[in-house]
Amino acid sequence: MTDWDVYLVTQESLSGNRTTPEVVRGAIDGGVSVVQLREKDMSARERYEMGREVREITREAGVALIVNDRVDLALALDADGVHLGDEDLPVPVARDLLGEDAIIGRSVSFVEDARAAEEAGADYLGVGAIYATGSKDDIDDEEYAIGTDRLADIVDAVDIPVVGIGGVTADNAAEVIRAGADGVAVITEITGADDPETATRELSDVVVGAR
Repeated sequence: MTDWDVYLVTQESLSGNRTTPEVVRGAIDGGVSVVQLREKDMSARERYEMGREVREITREAGVALIVNDRVDLALALDADGVHLGDEDLPVPVARDLLGEDAIIGRSVSFVEDARAAEEAGADYLGVGAIYATGSKDDIDDEEYAIGTDRLADIVDAVDIPVVGIGGVTADNAAEVIRAGADGVAVITEITGADDPETATRELSDVVVGAR
C-alpha cells in the first residue's frame, strides 16, 4: 500500500545547482514516500536517461516512482506508474498498457472530474493548484488556486487517495491535510531547499502532526 504523505515532483530547472538524482537521494533520506519524474523542459531521451538513474535510486529505497504524462517512458523505465493530465492518454488506456498493478494518478481541480477519474480507474488524484504557485505557467496567479474548501469537497466525493498540490509548503501543508488530503505533493519546497533532506523531513513532520 502506497504511503502518500510527502510526494516529490522533480524539476531539475528548479533545483538550483543540484541534479534531480541528488535531490531524490536527499528527499528519500528525509522520508519522501513517492517520487514523480516530471522534467517538463527535457526531451523524452533526456528524461529517459535521467529516469534510469532515478529508477535505480527509488527501487533500492523501496519508494514508488511515477512518471508524469508519458506512459511510454513509464514502461521503458519499469516505473511503478504514471500521472496523467487532461491532455494525456485516458486512464483506461494507460491501464491496458501498464497493467493492473500499475499506479495511475490523475490531475483534477473539480468534483465532477474527480468522480470521473475514479470511475475510469484512477488509483489516486492530484488535486490543485491548492495555492498560487510559480512552478506551472498556467497556475501562477491567485485566480487559478482552488483553495482547501474545494479540496475538501473533492475528498468527500471520492473513495481513492487524494494528494494536494500547488503552492504547498511546510507553513500551509497542515491546512491541506486537515481538509482531508492523504498527502501533499511539492516541487520547489524540496527541490529549491538548501537541504532537500531536511526540507522533506520537516514537511513530513507537519503532515503527520496535522493528521
